[in-house]
Amino acid sequence: MKRPLVIGDIHGGLRALDQVLKKANVTNDDKLIFLGDYVDGWSESASTIDYLIKLNNQIECVFIKGNHDKWCEDWLKTSDANSIWLFHGGQSTVDSYLNYEKNELKKHLNFFESMVNYYVDDYQRLFIHAGFSSMHGVEKEPYESNYSWDRTLLEMALVLNETKLDENSSIYPKRLKHYSKIFIGHTPTTNYGIDTPIITQKLIDIDTGAAFKGTLTIMDIESQEFWQSDNLPDLYPNEKGRN
Repeated sequence: MKRPLVIGDIHGGLRALDQVLKKANVTNDDKLIFLGDYVDGWSESASTIDYLIKLNNQIECVFIKGNHDKWCEDWLKTSDANSIWLFHGGQSTVDSYLNYEKNELKKHLNFFESMVNYYVDDYQRLFIHAGFSSMHGVEKEPYESNYSWDRTLLEMALVLNETKLDENSSIYPKRLKHYSKIFIGHTPTTNYGIDTPIITQKLIDIDTGAAFKGTLTIMDIESQEFWQSDNLPDLYPNEKGRN
């Protein structure tokens, strides 16, 4: 049986990705689930996508699309760079593609287009970049943008963790009852002064701030053991990362 591993937001930090895969002793017999935001931040966004495309040919992988990936996909498709995207790390991604040929850009676009909005495994564990709002579950979400932008799911889980509300309670949020566990990225745990994954009753946030001054995290889904890279500014000492 393959060991399932989940990986947080990379944001162009290829050196951090290489570190955590080695620390977790990842082999071709494992299964890797990536939670999105592969680009925008550090200088190796395009190289990160090259690396992931090759990795996908060696190991079973699931690639979930994040909000930054959607921005990059749109740019690769139209050559129109969203000014908000450029400000929030997109400029470093554009710069990383300066020497790429058209056929290489097309290959990367195909990769972005093949990403999924979410993934539910055989154990009813949900993997999604950000969240969803539907009480009927992720499949019934009326607003596709919530998959890569929503933060209310994490906020709700944090409140539940504080109140220790039982799942059998009549007021327990119905959208959480569909899944045994929910793994997310998108919101850095460092926003809450925490440099390790946030583990609540049902939700686990493993975005530990790799876009900024934090680390990249990989977690064994079954045991919840995790490994972290060095802080990204230490791996990219001459760069600033994301705004």
